[in-house]
Amino acid sequence: MRNLLLLLLFIFLSSGCSGYKTTEDYVFPSKIEKAKYIKSYNQTLKLWDVPFEETDVTTSYGTAHVIMSGPETGESVILFSGTDASSTMWFPNIKEFDKGYRVYAIDFPLEAGKSMSSVIKLSNKEIGFFYKEVFEHFHMKNINLVGISRGGWIATFLALQPDNKIKKMVLLSPAQTFGGINNIVKVLSGLLLKVYPSHKNLNIFFNSFSYYPDKINGLFKEQLYLAYKYGNSRPRLLKMSRFSDKDLRSLKIPVMVLVGDHDIMNSEKILEKAHELIPNTETAVIKNAGHFLSIDQSEIINKKVVDFLNKN
Repeated sequence: MRNLLLLLLFIFLSSGCSGYKTTEDYVFPSKIEKAKYIKSYNQTLKLWDVPFEETDVTTSYGTAHVIMSGPETGESVILFSGTDASSTMWFPNIKEFDKGYRVYAIDFPLEAGKSMSSVIKLSNKEIGFFYKEVFEHFHMKNINLVGISRGGWIATFLALQPDNKIKKMVLLSPAQTFGGINNIVKVLSGLLLKVYPSHKNLNIFFNSFSYYPDKINGLFKEQLYLAYKYGNSRPRLLKMSRFSDKDLRSLKIPVMVLVGDHDIMNSEKILEKAHELIPNTETAVIKNAGHFLSIDQSEIINKKVVDFLNKN
């Protein structure tokens, strides 16, 4: 049974065309359907209870959509969202994150959101260049990374690149960073929603990934539903190979790793591995939190992240 589930997950994640230049919107082939999604995205973005601005940055690999808030003179904090959740997912956190920091939330270009790739697939190396060009566009120095789930893997990958300007990194239940999937049966609720998008399967998904699914704002739930219903994105778990022990030991920056006690993606054992391999690391288990820990326990997450960033 487990092998069958893994095979189904492999087929789902590896589907799609080979990379090539395109002027088409690969994620949203239908302009009408994309308009519906963008309307929902904008509705969720209204939950950001802070002044913000949106801009597009042209890169060699497409357009990066960036949402910015906080003082322009503050240190940079980059937010990397989970798969298909987009930058809007940080609505419970942004009000605390941007106090004293210039926050940049960047939509991933090959998933639902407002960024748009000029290629159907991006290699890990190209993803690194994509973000590097965005960082250079804003002349960033002393960069702090905050990533959740797939975004945590991307943050770690960027922190391992040579000549980066990363100062600190926060990983919120990072996918494929320290280990494999903790509960593959529940994780496959994402596959169920992708293949058979319906509000019933949406509820199954949130019941699996969140400890408090009924408390998640309905606007965000609807946006994620439309991302699965209309979007043609492909999670990149197959290319998100686990980092080697040597790679993780090479991280010299301060790193904080947080997981929920009801997380279906990561078990608490990854915290032991983080302490073992990363020289300067802090960890914690967040009680009554699932994989959506930044939403399930936003007040606790906000305080821990801000305190970590403020620490000398």
